[in-house]
Amino acid sequence: MDTRPCFTVLHGILQDALIDAFFAGDRVQFLRLLYERGEENCFAACLARAVLSDENAFSRACAAGKAPSEFVRRAYLQDLAVIARAMQAPAEGFSFGETPEILRGWDEGAADRLARYYLENGCGMWLSHTAFRFDGELRPILTPSRVTLSDLKGYESEKAEVRDNFENFVSGLPYSDMLLYGDRGTGKSSTVHAMVNAFAEKKLRLVEIDKENILALPRLRAMLSAEPMKFVVFIDDFSLREEDDRVSTLKAALQGSMEGHAGNVMIVATSNRRHIVEENFSSRMNSVHAGDSEEELLSLSDRFGITVLFSTTGKQEYLAIVRALAADAGLKTDGEELSLLAERWALVRGGRSPRRARQFVDYLYACERKGKKAEV
Repeated sequence: MDTRPCFTVLHGILQDALIDAFFAGDRVQFLRLLYERGEENCFAACLARAVLSDENAFSRACAAGKAPSEFVRRAYLQDLAVIARAMQAPAEGFSFGETPEILRGWDEGAADRLARYYLENGCGMWLSHTAFRFDGELRPILTPSRVTLSDLKGYESEKAEVRDNFENFVSGLPYSDMLLYGDRGTGKSSTVHAMVNAFAEKKLRLVEIDKENILALPRLRAMLSAEPMKFVVFIDDFSLREEDDRVSTLKAALQGSMEGHAGNVMIVATSNRRHIVEENFSSRMNSVHAGDSEEELLSLSDRFGITVLFSTTGKQEYLAIVRALAADAGLKTDGEELSLLAERWALVRGGRSPRRARQFVDYLYACERKGKKAEV
């Protein structure tokens, strides 16, 4: 006999086959799934995770800083009461285990704790993931970059400028869209990822969009504007040709001074070029109004309120980054030999940059761990 309850607000938790089998009274299927997942001693925690991550009328309202209506709150409390009664039944063949503190009691106190949690952290998929990719649909990035600001060495003034703008954005202060430009391997993308990781607890999320999908940028912004989070729309390694119709789309999407910056979306792009539109010399020569045409192209880069140059490192800066990374890794190679090997590594591999420094330190770390002499 199907004993599955009719949840009004928390009906989404029944999409989990394990939880559905539990409330349906399908003991065989429930135990089979429970044992397969290795959760036979912690079902209460499993159920709590499903409730916590469920996106519904209650969690969305709380995440947006709004009080759920009296009807929604009452229905939510009734759903919690259903769970509380189910958790009082004898547990044969498994253990409920400890219920996490946030849902302890499955009562009004739990609902209040959940409301505060959603307000501070967001709800639904925004709780489970910090980075997404947009290709017409939002898809979570399952293995996002975990780089932190402490992992990035050098470029202190550049990082400080970027961080200041991120702080303004998450704090509701005036902010600007940003263009980070410079040579490859200088840490532009890593800086963006590190900033998102640093402010993830302030409801900041990253949404990557390829330049091929730029025409969908207005739709993406409309989608994100309805969510109770802050979003960095990230366009990595960006450049366009002047005849590309995506130029005008991006220009329209970038925030202008008259619009203000009260929204929840900030556009950040990285590029190897200060002027991200690749100009065609022949079209410049053939244009009747060449000056006006050039100004039109340059105005795209100017739409970014903040542009930050990540220039190529010199020898001393490069070696300072190597020494800092080596210290973090606990390398035993002495300073003079470390510098000689690092410089040789850069010369052989085509230049000095933070990326080259990281690759060198990783290589040397592996050599030391294996007791092998570094050969550069």
